[in-house]
Amino acid sequence: MREQIAAAALVMFDDQGFEETTVDQIAAAVDISPRSFFRYFPAKEDVVLGDPMVYVEPVLARLTDALRSLPVWEAVRAGFAPLDAMTAADPAGSLRALRVMLSTPALRARNTEKHLAWMTVLVPIVTGALPGPAEGKEFRARAVVMCSLTCLDVCVAEWVHRGGSVPFTQLLDDIFALLKPAVLA
Repeated sequence: MREQIAAAALVMFDDQGFEETTVDQIAAAVDISPRSFFRYFPAKEDVVLGDPMVYVEPVLARLTDALRSLPVWEAVRAGFAPLDAMTAADPAGSLRALRVMLSTPALRARNTEKHLAWMTVLVPIVTGALPGPAEGKEFRARAVVMCSLTCLDVCVAEWVHRGGSVPFTQLLDDIFALLKPAVLA
């Protein structure tokens, strides 16, 4: 039922706008009550973005594994592989959700909050992997993580702009290569 609600809601958000779509309309489209909608999603925004920590867990696992054999910047890029896999598994659905997110100020703000939550998880891992003296390491790790999340945002926007015509993973590889820090090479 959760997937049915999300699929119907995303189509409605994409067709008529996030703000213009009501929970009552979504509930009616899947033949449930508005109250039932809230059993599956605490808020309308959660249909698009969900729990940010659910998505960071596979990123964290992949990053931790990649840090065993790759330099930090390359490992951070490799950490985003689960996101590549999600977009590849459902390109049309991913494109729709990301298009809705990018076109809705409230959802873009929630995406920024997601990044802040991800930073609390990713920064300690990157801090531990950075070479050099301990002083300033966390500062450098925050810069690396924030830059990588910005790369992800630029990739998402470009993928949506191109209508998914270029693989998400290619765009992410391209932006990470473009911005590879010389000090982490």
